[in-house]
Amino acid sequence: MPGIRVLIADDHALMRDGVAALLGFCNDIEVVGEASDGIEAIERTRAVKPDIVLMDIGMPRLGGLEATVELRKTDPNVKIIILTQYDDREYISRFLKAGVSGYLLKKAVGSELVNAIRTVYKGEMYLFSSIAAEVVAGYLGKRVAAEEEPYEKLTDREKQVLKLIAEGYSHKEIAGCLNISVKTVIAHRTNISEKLDIRDRMGLAKFAISRGIIKLRT
Repeated sequence: MPGIRVLIADDHALMRDGVAALLGFCNDIEVVGEASDGIEAIERTRAVKPDIVLMDIGMPRLGGLEATVELRKTDPNVKIIILTQYDDREYISRFLKAGVSGYLLKKAVGSELVNAIRTVYKGEMYLFSSIAAEVVAGYLGKRVAAEEEPYEKLTDREKQVLKLIAEGYSHKEIAGCLNISVKTVIAHRTNISEKLDIRDRMGLAKFAISRGIIKLRT
């Protein structure tokens, strides 16, 4: 019987190795690839066609959210489980809107990760217990409507460009990462600045940090 094909996307090699070693004990799960950032995750997913991608959030170049949005558009059949240290309600909301099938914290025990993979493979959703509580609280509590949040005014591509700008990439580097022209990058930045009413790179970086789009590494 074919195993569940899994790709691991995380910028820490030790984390990837640990998860791969854990899954190696499962007869019904096969690790078919690894990626160290969002762009690699997209490329490797297209190449090896996994059933499930274990996706970290805070990765260089394209992060987990940007990669998830792209994968959901280009390969809607692949299922994505977020495996992260972040349990911020804003993160959870964005990923659920992006169409992930699971959200798991890295502090979860190995058996829970295996259970999450098997559950999602069957077409069900899997949320870490504390995450499930956050989801309920989010729906029951009063929250700012999505259309009132400036970040939600941006297109998916503009969100990708914003993250890269905030991380300090040049227009040329962003063009290379996203496989678009420098002229297109500049056009996206202009649109971002107009929609957010923020003109300088530092201001865009502060906005990205305040919205949890990028994290300050300690």
